[in-house]
Order: sequence, then structure tokens, then C-alpha cells
Amino acid sequence: MTALPATQTLAEASPPAPAKQTGAHAVVRTLEVLGVERVFGYPGGAIMPVYDALTGSSLKHILVRHEQAAAFAADAQARLTGKAGVCLATSGPGATNLLTGIANAYMDSVPMIILTGQVPSGLMGTDAFQEVDVFGMSMPVVKHSIIIRDPMRIPEMIAEAFAIAEGGRPGPVLIDLPKDVLQAEAYPTLPPESRLSAGPSPSRQADLDAAAALLSSSERPVLYIGGGVALGGAVEAVRDFMGRTGIPAVATLKGLGCAHPEAENFLGMLGMHGGRAANVAVDECDLLVCCGARFDDRATGRLDSFAKGARIIHMDGDGAEIGKLRTADAAIEGDIADALARLDPGYLDIEDWRKSCRERKERHAFRYDAPGHGVFAPAMLKQLSEAAGDDFIAACDVGQHQMWVAQHCRFSRPEHHLTSAGLGAMGYGLPAGIGAAMERPDAKVVTITGDGSVMMNIQELATAHRYGVPVRILLLDNASLGLVRQWQEYFFDQNFSEIDLYDNPDFAEVAHAFGIEAFTVHSREEVPAAIDRLLNARGPILAHVLIDPRENVWPLVPPGASNADMMED
Repeated sequence: MTALPATQTLAEASPPAPAKQTGAHAVVRTLEVLGVERVFGYPGGAIMPVYDALTGSSLKHILVRHEQAAAFAADAQARLTGKAGVCLATSGPGATNLLTGIANAYMDSVPMIILTGQVPSGLMGTDAFQEVDVFGMSMPVVKHSIIIRDPMRIPEMIAEAFAIAEGGRPGPVLIDLPKDVLQAEAYPTLPPESRLSAGPSPSRQADLDAAAALLSSSERPVLYIGGGVALGGAVEAVRDFMGRTGIPAVATLKGLGCAHPEAENFLGMLGMHGGRAANVAVDECDLLVCCGARFDDRATGRLDSFAKGARIIHMDGDGAEIGKLRTADAAIEGDIADALARLDPGYLDIEDWRKSCRERKERHAFRYDAPGHGVFAPAMLKQLSEAAGDDFIAACDVGQHQMWVAQHCRFSRPEHHLTSAGLGAMGYGLPAGIGAAMERPDAKVVTITGDGSVMMNIQELATAHRYGVPVRILLLDNASLGLVRQWQEYFFDQNFSEIDLYDNPDFAEVAHAFGIEAFTVHSREEVPAAIDRLLNARGPILAHVLIDPRENVWPLVPPGASNADMMED
């Protein structure tokens, strides 16, 4: 975040402003000074003064068609850049429509600034028209909340919000703006000093020495990579550590892309839909080096059987995660990149263990020779990501396709895998793809969605068309809520309750109605041409891909089971 100059007023720091400046002008000009280029939003009564002040500003406002999409798009932009995305909406339903997107950012530690209009201060607490206590409602899913009551403090408090959102463990910060504060005449001075938070502290040498001793005495260590590696800017440090030590590694859903995808000792994703090589390695290890992961239930399965015979080294930038679910034998709090650079036990003498892990990885590699002529989704996703190369960015929805993407797509960087991991919010993919493609128009941004998920924010096809967003949409249609159906098949006695989407529209025709190029893929023979057409399109394009409704995601760890007890097709 750009530090605010010490002595400039808003008028001096920004383009010429109207003779009369208001709190709303202060909001817009502060965002400009802080380096914000793009905001996602939807106007309404209480936020209207800000929209009035947007006219003539340098901010690029993206008009979405639902406030939830504004939050998801800002979320994706933030994941790509590491800088807080900005979304705004009016009071009442505008604010409540943002809540799912706010919770999504909170669960995945994404920096975001949420600006909500509010009824005038004198009406707050009176059940006025379009009044909700969004400050209170959002409190469990924000890093911090602010109600600005003095227009003269707007620049200072917005700058503080950015510092909080981006500092430490990132997260969303909500700023509630009463309408009278936005309309009040105000000529505030910019804050006298930067409010940026200090970065994480270096880890204690004694903790690193204890971890190095554990590593040196280990015979079967495994590196367990989580989303905190990317948040801590430690991707290169992880890759270097893997190279220096030769330690086999596994990753969580959010940790994918941290290890180099072609690293011979990288075993893939662990957990409920992880690969057998990864899950068995964790089950057999005698030392688990947890790096930026939080022992989430989808990764661990039954916690008391997860790496049951292993000692634990746990390093994280957020000390609250260390020891929360699993006691650490060596706890390393602080800057993960610094800790990995200083943790140097040398190349570990574990060649038999490496060989065993590599052989298991080869023996249990995914197969792509499914019988029949229908489209086999895992094979298509693998081919798509490989054809796109290092420019591939997936904005993925939630469902079977989310797990197939994690299992079969190649990610060169963790920020190239955009997915609702902690919250599991359907509807994330399309607005996230729009936000990502606006930020990285040069990349191959692909929204990967299902027939269930896409319907939750399908109105954003209008946003993609309006702005000519170069997002490619791969829609896998199995005419059902596939992941729910799979669970009902195996764990609910095949009682297929309310999962049949037989009455889906023709999604290619729906896209055409929004003015978007689209086509349908029926057979395996059409896949290579479809991938080529998707990746070489300049504007928004949708590929409607029909797949077998009986296809399941394998392997699968049953609920309440150990990760070693995987079901396979």
C-alpha cells in the first residue's frame, strides 16, 4: 500500500475537485491516493454520494449485477496481487448481499476493503428504510470493522483499514459510511504518517535449532504445505527448502502451486480427495513439517489418526494456529520465508524414503484412459492446464469440478489457483474469473464451473460482456449437483434427494442471449479443438461441456475415517 504523504491535503494530492468537497469526495480521493485503480460495486440510496463523487475520478468502477459478485471479483483481484481488493454497496440488502463474499475472504485470509453505505447517523437504530446493522452482522467474518462518524477522519481511517487488511494475516475490513457523513462538507488533511503494519517478526533461533535437530534425526519426514506459504511470500523459500533437503512434500487445496509442479518429491494434494501417494506418505511419516497449514478437517480426515506416529514441526506467521489442533514438538512463529531460509539441516539422508514415496506416486498416478466416447472431465482439465502453460489461472467454483481441478490441473504459482477453499461458496467462479481477467488480461484466465454453481451468479455474464472481459468459461454439465449426489450414493443409501438438474437450460444459448460467444462439447473427439478455441478467444467465451452424470471424484476419504482408508473406483 502506498504511504500517504505527510502534509498534502486531498485536494493537493488528487486531480482538481469540485469547489465544495464532501465526505464522499474524501472517500474517493483517499482511494486514489492509496493507489486503488479498480473498485467493484452496485449503487443504491445510502452509497449514492460516493457514486456522485466517482464522476471524474481516476477510479475504474466495475458495475456488477449482484453485490455478492462485487465481493468475489475483488477477492480474486486481491489473491492475484496481494493488495486489498475494494468493493462497495449500499445499505440494507446491498450490505447483506456482500456478506457471503466477506466470509469467503475471511476464511481464506484475503485482504479486502468493503465500503457500505449506511442510513444517516440520526436514523441509525430506528429500523429506518434499508437499515441493517452490518457492523454487527459482519463481525464474525471480518478482521476489523469501522463506522466513520466524522468526515474529517475519513482519510486516516481508510488508510488504517488498508493497513489492517494487508498486514499480518490478511483479511477483510468493513467500513460503514453513514449517508450524512458522506454528504457533509469536509476538507480533511491526509494522515501525517503511514499506518502500514510491520511485517512478521523473524523466528527465534532456538526454535529453528530444535526443528533442525528433529529433521536431522528423522527417517521419514514430510513437508505439509498450506495456504500460509503464499500469504507469507514464501513460495521460493519452500521450493529452495525442498531442493536443499530433498524432503517429500504434500499440499492442501490452498497450498497447490507452492511446490514446483514438476518437482520429483512433490506428491500432490492430501486430504479427502487427495492422492493415495500423498495421504499414505503422511500416514507413514515420522516427522511432519507443517508449513503455513492449519490442520483443516478436509486435509486431515480423522485428526487423531492424522500422521499418528509423527512428531510435528509447525511454522506459521499466525501464532494462533500453532498448537490449535495439534501439539507441536517444535513451534516456529514468524516470517515463514525467513524461517525456511535459516532452517538448514542439509540434504537429508533419507534416500530409501524418497524412493518409496516416488514409487508410490508413480504406482498410484491418475489414469486418463477412461472407456467410452464421452468427455472425461479429469483428462480435459489436465489437457487444458498443460496447453495454457504457466499463464494458466483457474477461477474455480465449488463441487466435483473443484476437486478435479485440484487433482488434475497444473499450477505454476499458488495465486493462479483461485478457489473458495474454507467457505466452499458456490457462485464464486464467474465473478472471480472476471476480477482475475481484468487484473491479468494477458493471462489465460479460465472460470471452471458446474451446472449447479454457474446458476448462482450467472447474471455476471452481463458484466463480462459489458467490459469485454477476456475470461474463458468451462462449464461442466452433469445435470446434477454432482458432489452431493456422490455422497448420497455412498453415504445416504442412494437416496438421491433434490440433486437432479434435468431441467437445466441450454447454457450455450443462455450465453448467446448475453452476447457472449459459446459452443457445446458433446464428445471426447471434440475436446482438443474446444481447448484451442477457448484459449485463443479474445473476449468472453463459454464452452458448455456435457459429461456423464454418474462420474465421481476418486479417491475419497469417507466421513470420520482416516486418510489412509481411501475409497477408490
